[in-house]
Amino acid sequence: MGFIRVVAGAAMDSLRSTFGDQFLDFLVPPSHVSDTAVLFPAVAQGTNAGRGENTRGSENIITNGSRIVVPEGFGLITFQDGAVTGFIAEPGAFEYTTDDQNAKSVFAGDGIVSPTITTSWERFKFGGQPGAQQLAFYVSLKEVTGNRFGTQGPIYWDDQYLGTQVGAVTRGTYVIKIVDPILFVKSIVPANYITANAQVFDLATDNPVSDQLFAEVVGSLAGAFSRYVNSPDKNQRITQIQSDSVGFAQSLAGEVETNYKWTESRGLTLTKATIMSIEYDEDTAELLSDVKKADALRGSRGDSFMRQSVARGIQSAGENGGGEGLAFMGMGMGAIGGAAGGFNSGQPAPQSPQAPGGGAAPGAAPDPMQELAKYKQMLDQGLITQEDYDALKKKALGL
Repeated sequence: MGFIRVVAGAAMDSLRSTFGDQFLDFLVPPSHVSDTAVLFPAVAQGTNAGRGENTRGSENIITNGSRIVVPEGFGLITFQDGAVTGFIAEPGAFEYTTDDQNAKSVFAGDGIVSPTITTSWERFKFGGQPGAQQLAFYVSLKEVTGNRFGTQGPIYWDDQYLGTQVGAVTRGTYVIKIVDPILFVKSIVPANYITANAQVFDLATDNPVSDQLFAEVVGSLAGAFSRYVNSPDKNQRITQIQSDSVGFAQSLAGEVETNYKWTESRGLTLTKATIMSIEYDEDTAELLSDVKKADALRGSRGDSFMRQSVARGIQSAGENGGGEGLAFMGMGMGAIGGAAGGFNSGQPAPQSPQAPGGGAAPGAAPDPMQELAKYKQMLDQGLITQEDYDALKKKALGL
């Protein structure tokens, strides 16, 4: 009796599930899926505000002729018994077709008597359950943002511009995109995310895949920094890296691909990256400070600095007063004027009276007009200020 009851129960379950699966399914994305979700199952909309009748269909069976909605920015992958059977890469409403006996439906034109009996018999052999598993999953084709990277300690790289090894602690974000969904699912998605009743596969949550991708990005940072500053077509300085997110992303993506073959072996790629902060170690910070100072003294800025230095020295000598100060200005003015004049006019400064053997004539008093001419030339060349000129003018005229 017990055996007969089991058989009768199985036969009734087979018949009920067969008739329940005659209704066509309407598959849609689940609600409230996060922006960082990359793979999640399609769900059957069995009822519509209580008016639907498709409530007794078998789980994990997609009835032949069912409709599946694919939204913008997503693709759809279908599976049967664990194997990929189809892929849709464009938005719209699509009809699901299959030759599997478990998915036959009178509403799809598959007949009613013979297909129903055949399906019931097939399910009877499995205790009233379908002998197949059909699943549909949405896969994100959008850029997945909000992925963060950071280093616990300094990373180091050789910098050709600075001529030494430099180091820094850095933090930032990166963006990834699935470019080959089938390869992505086959190569890196854990099995428990592509089975019946699977959870949403979200890269923002803690899971082995997210942890591995994070580790590989961090492991590529030193190489990416080296690529950026040492690229022969860029010759970039490391101080520019925070303002050049495109260039840094290219360097980081290239390093990740070289080291871990994301696109080739996993079907995803790193598309963007931004450095939020970078803190150089002590030696590197001092070196960059020296470079900054050296840069400040290049070109016209260096000329201006030199002129100001010469002017300050002459002003100090004049303010000390006495014969030594005036003798310095008189005797050395030719050399100073010549050196300073090289910055702008290139014209030699007027010379003081000299003895036959060179130098100032003994006991000769400086000519006030020559002195004023010198001071005016220095004023015009920017070596002294108007205030300095006025003071020297008074000294020369004995006022």
